[in-house]
Amino acid sequence: MNAPPRPVPQPLRHLVLVLGDQLDAASSAFDGFDPACDAVWMAEVAEESTHVWSSQPRIALFLAAMRHFAADLAARGWAVHHTRLDDATNTGTLAGELARAVQALRPAALILTAPGDWRVLQALRAQARALGLPLELRDDRHFFATVRDFATHAQGRKSLRMEFFYREMRRRHRVLMDGDQPAGGQWNFDADNRAAFPPSGPPPVPAPLGFAPDTVTRAVITLVRERFAGHPGALDDFDWPLTRAQALSELEDFITHRLADFGRWQDALWPAQPWLWHSRLSAALNLKLLHPREVVAAAEAAWRDGTVPLASAEGFIRQILGWREYVRGIYWTQMPGYLEGNALGAHLPLPAWFWTGETDMACLRDALRQTLRLGYAHHIQRLMVIGLYALLLGVRPREVHAWFLAVYVDAVEWVELPNVLGMSQFADGGRMASKPYIASGKYIERMSAGSYCRGCRFDPALRTGPRACPYTTLYWDFLLRFEARLAANPRTVMQVKNLARLDAAEREAIRTQAQLLREGS
Repeated sequence: MNAPPRPVPQPLRHLVLVLGDQLDAASSAFDGFDPACDAVWMAEVAEESTHVWSSQPRIALFLAAMRHFAADLAARGWAVHHTRLDDATNTGTLAGELARAVQALRPAALILTAPGDWRVLQALRAQARALGLPLELRDDRHFFATVRDFATHAQGRKSLRMEFFYREMRRRHRVLMDGDQPAGGQWNFDADNRAAFPPSGPPPVPAPLGFAPDTVTRAVITLVRERFAGHPGALDDFDWPLTRAQALSELEDFITHRLADFGRWQDALWPAQPWLWHSRLSAALNLKLLHPREVVAAAEAAWRDGTVPLASAEGFIRQILGWREYVRGIYWTQMPGYLEGNALGAHLPLPAWFWTGETDMACLRDALRQTLRLGYAHHIQRLMVIGLYALLLGVRPREVHAWFLAVYVDAVEWVELPNVLGMSQFADGGRMASKPYIASGKYIERMSAGSYCRGCRFDPALRTGPRACPYTTLYWDFLLRFEARLAANPRTVMQVKNLARLDAAEREAIRTQAQLLREGS
């Protein structure tokens, strides 16, 4: 049994604030923690589930992980002031709960590891000022680079490309390096890591490790189903790692059973196959149950001991040491203005069926329904199925951002916002990505070996007509709408040149059909 929580010390020196994505007893906020004179504050509040219409899997993940972590701290004999969502006196906001805690506990100062969300940081800073208490903000050590490191890297650069930052990080941290040169003589193995499945489909996929809900998690699931019954998503398949021990087991399972083939198949798609060779580690990393250094070290060790090909190890490490660090730097050096980016002038509302998956497009239907059921989709489903459709249709970037933040269990704003506004929707005008990631339905057909298209009423080869694939129609319409801009970009100029084979009548037919798609969205 867990030890009873320690009574809150009086007088109280420090109240250590722990947010739902800071579940690590070794985090910077606990440096110098003394149970004799310090206490921990945690609060489950409705605001964090309603500022965007959060899905039930996302809400349950954060609440259940927080409750397990609070219990672990209490078992150490630490004083934990933990407000639960269903507490009768819960104010519903972080600021309100902090004010209540300060009034009751009267700490001399507050300590906080830097949050992953600009909105939360501003709210807590403002409340600390209103309460007349000093708030000591400490670096988040769950990254290879600090925001200051990234700002130094970004200084004087007109554009911020991940590849250059990634190489800098590899050198600095001696990851996948042979002396001063990259292991294998090249920095990336993208050419080896973008295979599509054969028409027969993927080879047998080792099922990822799952964790049956325990008593704590079952109570959370019941609470979420009752309190957030109108929110999207389902909890029947909820089996995410929620403790550090579970996260470490998930990491070991991935390294042992799926990393070897991860690189080759990381961009491939197949219906009703949500996990394939992906890791399921992003949520644990973002909750801080795992440290990226230990994840990267495990992947590199698997390559060095000969159990994993270099291409797979590099492809996976690139996502963590490169992409994850890079998007965090983008977020914190570009906020708060980054949230308002809309370089392409997109103005349509998000289609209501994004919340239900009710669409005739087989690939998009599968990705949306999977997302709502599991709170998960892998990166190509997010970028080149869901995000691509929103980009081509012309949905307001902020609405696309709010949807992505709401539905995915691993969504924290620092990582989600740049991925959506910058990478997926090109709303920052190229500050982050060197081109809009646009493609027709033929791309999805190729990466899924035709598996979606064979069961779909649309034909990805057709631009117009009743069987034309909406992706293909909207792709060609996108080229027409942004022809001058894309022609000036070396990475998209060849795509634009394909417009030369369209006569005036076909151009008009594409524009008309695209407009009908928008009106029907």
